[in-house]
Amino acid sequence: MSLKPKKHMVLTTFMLPAGYHKDSWRMDGSRSEELANLEFVADLTVMAEKAKLDAVFFGDIVHANTVMRGDIKMNGFYEPMTVLAALAARTRNIGLIGTVSTSFSEPYNVARQMCGLDHMSGGRAGWNIVTSSDGFQNFGMKEAPDPATRYRRATEFVNVVQRLWDSWEDGAVINDKQSGWYVDAGKIHPINHKGEFFEVAGPINMPRSPQGRPVLVQAGSSGPGMELGSSVADGIYTAQPFKEPSVQFYARFKQMAADKGRNPDEVKIIPGILPILGDTEKEALQLANELANHVHLENGRIQVGADLKMDLGELDYDERIPAEWFSDDPRLGSRYQIYRKKSVELGMTLRELIVDLARSTGHQWMAGTPGQVADRMVDWFESKACDGFNLNSPFNPGGFQLICDKLVPELQDRGYFREEYEGTTLRDNLGLPRPAAVAEAAGADYAAVG
Repeated sequence: MSLKPKKHMVLTTFMLPAGYHKDSWRMDGSRSEELANLEFVADLTVMAEKAKLDAVFFGDIVHANTVMRGDIKMNGFYEPMTVLAALAARTRNIGLIGTVSTSFSEPYNVARQMCGLDHMSGGRAGWNIVTSSDGFQNFGMKEAPDPATRYRRATEFVNVVQRLWDSWEDGAVINDKQSGWYVDAGKIHPINHKGEFFEVAGPINMPRSPQGRPVLVQAGSSGPGMELGSSVADGIYTAQPFKEPSVQFYARFKQMAADKGRNPDEVKIIPGILPILGDTEKEALQLANELANHVHLENGRIQVGADLKMDLGELDYDERIPAEWFSDDPRLGSRYQIYRKKSVELGMTLRELIVDLARSTGHQWMAGTPGQVADRMVDWFESKACDGFNLNSPFNPGGFQLICDKLVPELQDRGYFREEYEGTTLRDNLGLPRPAAVAEAAGADYAAVG
């Protein structure tokens, strides 16, 4: 009999009601007519909670470019803060992680929104920090600032938000009816921040959140992204389609966190995986082919061209993208290099690349039985390629039902995932400590901190 693992995986799900596999909304039973409504996404979230997943994760984009290119997968139909607030009332234990860009908001707004969500959910809020490279024309700018500027802004932004969360000490609310003071004003501190991008007096206008601070996650595998994530994030979402590079990424990221004085065990590395499941391998492969047949190839050509910043209009579907069309410029991002590897080194034709990207968008995908997919997940986990996975449902609701009813129980039976929630907050369930407010930890005037 095999020994049970010492700890279990982190399992979250990327909540894309249209399905992570592009054009899977065209399948019978997709409930695509309900997109942008609450009941559909609430049903999926309750399904995730019954499976004891750590969190649902909502991405966000603030433009309609992909929709105009025929792709509704990565859409803004579900604005994260509004939908997560609604879902907080429909759930009890599952974490609620939402994306808010540091490029299109202000620290005080985000601090209030996330703190408010943490209060409304009883301590289950998480913020996915992104810097954004598109959508600036909708916010009064002609083009995106360069990556270095965006990440400097993001670093200052997150610092200000954290200080605002800490501007109320845990004991600030005294609720003293006799004296007539609801708060101890001496435990509420201005932050008086003046930086390159922001001037924020503070303090925040609500009590410290149940988790102390909402959980921070960050998605970015570039150099600046890793620098930001290793400094502040509790969880790292990353696209890692191949095991050995993921092992290297894991080791490097953990060392970066340790070098900053952080406990690397408290920084969770969470790559994405898209499992296409069947009771037999043949059945899973047939389902993968069915999904591929729903892909709109011409829209796919446009989307791949947009992702790679190439004009693919004259290329035949069964031709390869010429190697010389690709660039080694690191500013194009880590996912661009994944696509380059698949096209140049693995020899995928344009048709194959369109279908592969429809399935994975840079993540790994696998068609197989629940046992086969669990084998791979356990292998990655035990090889220190990850601390768990962000589960990308290929189609909804049926594909997610297969994940929750067949894959998750397989992992539970092997001891690699929980059968009951450990606590009531997202930090509890991720095994993360509750941070003390900086003012309390330092025993100093908070206005002097940071």
